[in-house]
Amino acid sequence: MCTNFKVKPADDGSIVVGRSMEFPLGVPTALAILPSDYAGTGAAPEGKSGKTWTAKHGVVGMCGFGHPQWLTDGMSTAGLSAHFLYMPGGFCTYVDFVGDGKDLGELDLIAYLLGTCSSLADVKAAMSDVRVWGMDPGMGFAPPCHILVHDKDASLAIEFHSDGIHVVDNPTSVGTNAPYLDWHLTNLSNFVGLSAEMPDAVKVGELTVTSLGQGQGLMGLPGDYTPPGRFIRAAVQSTLSDKPKSGHDAELTALHILNTLDITPGIIREPAPKGGTSDEVTVWDSISNLTGQRYSYRTVTDPTVYSVDLSKVDFTKPARTQDVSWSGEFVPVTVD
Repeated sequence: MCTNFKVKPADDGSIVVGRSMEFPLGVPTALAILPSDYAGTGAAPEGKSGKTWTAKHGVVGMCGFGHPQWLTDGMSTAGLSAHFLYMPGGFCTYVDFVGDGKDLGELDLIAYLLGTCSSLADVKAAMSDVRVWGMDPGMGFAPPCHILVHDKDASLAIEFHSDGIHVVDNPTSVGTNAPYLDWHLTNLSNFVGLSAEMPDAVKVGELTVTSLGQGQGLMGLPGDYTPPGRFIRAAVQSTLSDKPKSGHDAELTALHILNTLDITPGIIREPAPKGGTSDEVTVWDSISNLTGQRYSYRTVTDPTVYSVDLSKVDFTKPARTQDVSWSGEFVPVTVD
């Protein structure tokens, strides 16, 4: 499970994207930095070679399994962000590895796109020349996914259908998990009428009925954690929330929306690989300020929001990872 959305543009033109990563704890995660001239090579079966590329943009994001190229989330110095979201249930079909120089593993894709593309038009062109095969990064299977990509002007989804890769414009800038995006866009029609305003009183016979409290205009907003429920919740909040004045305000709005998607440990359990169950939790959240060149994150066990200023990162150094904090405390306050 995961949720991705774009906050409405701020008065100063700032564009901010929020993302939550939901999964059982256990996948090794770190902050990754890829240099602006990164020489990438796609994963390949033993004895074979995948697609190669040379980046033009520096990239910061979250990676898995100690490999800085295996990004599950990130943003670039060109102002793009890309997000790997889980897509189970038969809604992701990878192809077989061929070996003609076009093959990328699913976890190579974000590094390739963010490193080489400057716009969504570039992303569409780049996707026409790749083949994505299912690579097992150490999970025992190739994680099914779709990739959501944003620039300052628009958003798209990259989906892996049985008939090939579909690159789909996303007019809502919102994404969750299965099914495919077109279904979620149709499902929005079931929630027309949700409003930030209080409804007027109504007459039932001779009785005047009024709302019992604030928020009645949002009666029917899903509160569950299913992909359809989270899609509607993120879409409604990003639409109805106040227009931010600045990039900082937009980041705070993203944080407020992410707070409503946070999964309390223990309320969702799923079968564990070795038997029993494991908790599905919000492992980390990220906020990508595309115009302000700032990448922020927090983790399930550290509520502090940490920020990376991309303008201060040395993107001439080699690709590398950096530990993120998994142990945080509330900030003490001295009372006079």
